[in-house]
Amino acid sequence: MKVIAGLGNPGRKYEKTRHNVGFQAVDKLSENLRVSWKKEKKSQIAETSADGEKIYLVKPLTFMNLSGEALQPLMDFYQIPAENLLVIYDDLDLEPGSLRIRIKGGHGGHNGLKSIFHDLGTRDFKRIRIGIGHPEPGDSVISHVLGTFTPEEKKKVEESIQLSARAAESWLSAPFAEVMNEYNRKN
Repeated sequence: MKVIAGLGNPGRKYEKTRHNVGFQAVDKLSENLRVSWKKEKKSQIAETSADGEKIYLVKPLTFMNLSGEALQPLMDFYQIPAENLLVIYDDLDLEPGSLRIRIKGGHGGHNGLKSIFHDLGTRDFKRIRIGIGHPEPGDSVISHVLGTFTPEEKKKVEESIQLSARAAESWLSAPFAEVMNEYNRKN
């Protein structure tokens, strides 16, 4: 079994914000795979399979800073090891539209990842980071991540969302190292 989780904040208020590119990526993946979402206790979940393996797409509904509270029960219930988890999320340190795919790493100050580290008790899961850029001097990080993209940024970010969805879909049938090599190069 594999889990592909996109991080974001639930509700219309946050739909198009920079912080929700992870949700947008798994939404795009669910469209590509033609699966629909159902609401569970702390998440929206879509189920499918690839090569006989069960796949769960997840959007935590606990708000970004508590993402681990939604993922940990699912991972425990189905006894899914952390190495079978792929998390897609926003990254301030990357320019808008940039994409970085990694096997594991630190949290880089991202509160959603901190929550997942805490609740899963490990950092050893796969990641796709979608660049949202740094706030302008004098702007707060919170207002930046909860703000929307400029029209120029939006076009770049939409391309990276589509690319991240394709990369995640590739992982369903290819080793993650191959996915990293291919999609980090495309970016």
